Amino acid sequence: MTTADYVAKNCAAIRTRKASRLVSRYYDEALRSLGIKNTQLSLLVAIKTGAPDSISAFADRMGMERTTLTRNLQLLDKKGLIEIGPEGYRRSRAMHLLPLGQSTLEKALPLWQKAQDVIEQKLGPDQWHASKVILEKFCKIL
Repeated sequence: MTTADYVAKNCAAIRTRKASRLVSRYYDEALRSLGIKNTQLSLLVAIKTGAPDSISAFADRMGMERTTLTRNLQLLDKKGLIEIGPEGYRRSRAMHLLPLGQSTLEKALPLWQKAQDVIEQKLGPDQWHASKVILEKFCKIL
């Protein structure tokens, strides 16, 4: 019989969510001076590198619920960081960084790199590499 103690010690969801919250909090603190959070940085990066034009495809790529993605994109739009085009064929929407979004991204990258370096250093190169491989594998199998 499964016990609560067993779940607490072995649940992939509990451990992954805890790690996610702690890592997110660390990056959020690193980006605080720019008034953005790690979630917003990840969306700016995705748009800069060629986000899908379908909100549903974009949400799938980011591993987010469509409504959560839409709220986050609207926030970036309201802040003047991105522009979301009108709905087009098959509900597609073009998105691009506005000048403020581009400059925010440029300012965020060194802050992100500093936080990333600390995390990689604390884990060590072998553990960091193994972590990336495991996380990538989870993203593909689920």
